[in-house]
Amino acid sequence: MGVVTVILAMHGAGRPARQLDPGEDERWLTVDQLEEVLDRAADREDVHLTFDDGNDSDVEVVLPRLVERGLTAEFFPLAGRLGQRGYLDRDGLCELTRAGMEIGSHGWEPRDWRRLDDRHARRELTDAPKLLGDLCGRPVRRYSLPFGAYDRRVLARLRQAGATRVYSSDGGAARRDGWLQARTELRHDLDGERLDGVLSAGARRGHWVNRLLRRPAR
Repeated sequence: MGVVTVILAMHGAGRPARQLDPGEDERWLTVDQLEEVLDRAADREDVHLTFDDGNDSDVEVVLPRLVERGLTAEFFPLAGRLGQRGYLDRDGLCELTRAGMEIGSHGWEPRDWRRLDDRHARRELTDAPKLLGDLCGRPVRRYSLPFGAYDRRVLARLRQAGATRVYSSDGGAARRDGWLQARTELRHDLDGERLDGVLSAGARRGHWVNRLLRRPAR
């Protein structure tokens, strides 16, 4: 009850195998940065790891380092980019699944879900997770919000689509039993001091929330 965790959102790592979209390089980590994050996460039961977009670095760079440390993570590919240069293909998706990683949906393409008409909403929120589920052999019911953007209409559509958990980019700590989960996005300028700040801020908020939860009702 009320257990609090820090959820880290990452994207690509290492040398990109494709031309990055404008601004995407700001969310790309070096291998050294990634390894520092994973080393710190290996010592923390309250840290949860997620990776967006479905870059091929998820398998080439991230997966072996997770396995090496006995860690698991959730991966949220873009269904419409599977098999494209620099992105996961079906074999990569299955490799993540076989290694014990969880697969969620980041939609079909990087689009702001607040601006979707009904037809495009169906493609992003229904068709995308169905394709991913068919490929990896298990239902996909968790979603990562593109750009972390949402409003009441987006959340209502996600509930209608059967989402069991939704990840934002709101930052701070999150309660593990929450439906809408706040994540903290790690960026290219990450260093040890910034990582300390992210993890300690989550720990402080978690301590405060858990104290409130344990406080007797008046």
